[in-house]
Amino acid sequence: MTELELIGGGRHLPARIPDLVLYFGGGAWRIERASAHLEKFLGRQSRDRAVDDLFSESSPSLSDLAEEVAAHGEVLHHIRVSLKVGSWQSLVVAEVHPLRQEGGRDRLRIQFFFREATPSEIDSPRVFHGMIGVSPPILEIFRRIELYGPSDASVVITGETGTGKELVARALHEESPRSGCSFVAVNCSAISKELLESELFGHEKGSFTGALRTHRGRFERADGGTLFLDEIGDMPFGTQVKLLRVLENRTIERVGSEREIPVDVRVVCATNVPLERAVAEGRFRADLYHRLAVLRLHLPPLRERLEDLPFLVDFFLSILNRKYRRQVKRLTPEAVNFLRSYLWPGNIRELRNILERVVVETEGEVIGARAFREWTLERQYLSPDRWEEVHASPAAHTAIITPYPSPSGRMLLDSNHSKAASSTAPFASQSASATELDPDQIRRAYRESGGNISQAARRLGIHRATFYRHLKKLGLDRKDLNR
Repeated sequence: MTELELIGGGRHLPARIPDLVLYFGGGAWRIERASAHLEKFLGRQSRDRAVDDLFSESSPSLSDLAEEVAAHGEVLHHIRVSLKVGSWQSLVVAEVHPLRQEGGRDRLRIQFFFREATPSEIDSPRVFHGMIGVSPPILEIFRRIELYGPSDASVVITGETGTGKELVARALHEESPRSGCSFVAVNCSAISKELLESELFGHEKGSFTGALRTHRGRFERADGGTLFLDEIGDMPFGTQVKLLRVLENRTIERVGSEREIPVDVRVVCATNVPLERAVAEGRFRADLYHRLAVLRLHLPPLRERLEDLPFLVDFFLSILNRKYRRQVKRLTPEAVNFLRSYLWPGNIRELRNILERVVVETEGEVIGARAFREWTLERQYLSPDRWEEVHASPAAHTAIITPYPSPSGRMLLDSNHSKAASSTAPFASQSASATELDPDQIRRAYRESGGNISQAARRLGIHRATFYRHLKKLGLDRKDLNR
């Protein structure tokens, strides 16, 4: 926002007035002042309130952006932010500036300048290293990839299965100075404990039964480039010790050899389980965790970026049409709405797989909601705890339920979309609400994260906005979490 300043009777260029100014106090970023436009939605009592309390469902987090600017001292440009306060929501483009004053961090102010996103910025998806999206969560991931790529620091990528962790690892490699060298991936859970060390570090001929020739390990093959360790949380404890030594010394020893071989590798890891919990349970070394988790990226699940779903559908249809020589042009609006009602435990991978299935089975140019009927029924038959119910009554076929046993027993048809789903797809008319998190679980995660909401949400395997929704439903606030 701007206004004209009149100084000494002369007219000067417009002076930019920040929409939001934050300061750090009491362990949180707080509002010092807000523009008149924002005050209409925030109310008169916004001053000194924690910004995360007022903008709890905004994405990306305003406090995270403030923290980044405070840490690096650099201006953030063209950050797409979904602001939400109560029933008011707006998609804006932000600039975030540091305003340093003498006195250290407690005197630092962070200024936010907002403008409304243009129609092209709202409607045009960004394609980035094989990924696509318009939602603020995925655009924030793209921005952080560009930020972290040039660094040589280790990165831990977290997120549910199927969210695209290897794609993100490859994007980090392509954005780095190492992009001209090899990107080597290894799935730590797919290789037996006995063979993993040989696969990572290599072995000499005759070093064990079956070692018929000298073998170069993944570290050697990735020399000069990037090594991606998927499912790092499943790595055996003994191998973790050797990996830590390699990261510290930048040398490896092949199995059966005492000769040290220097390697220059950037390590990127991925896991769909909380490494912090594995450390607490003694299954993962704390020193290795701290060595790996220099930088972190948490990928949002598909159910928290549903505005990207139509673009993902078009993206995959284009790929599948070329693969199968089909001419499928689109899904009907009813089919898209039906897909929106599903909670996607398999995320992007599951979406691509079901689209591949219906493309193969469809001869026409348009795919309707009924094309997904068989897939829907299979989701019930694949849930052992519902076999008796499914076989007992045809009516049981109407609910979409988890394809695998879930500790929470959570249904996969989001209750927020159940009405839309039932109107467009009669075979998906029932739903059940999600099981709430226990208040003690929330408090424990909050305390173990040092009062950091983002970290607490990651510990619980949920998004920050979901964390705040649970607080609201349970009638809790930050003060309650410290009790």
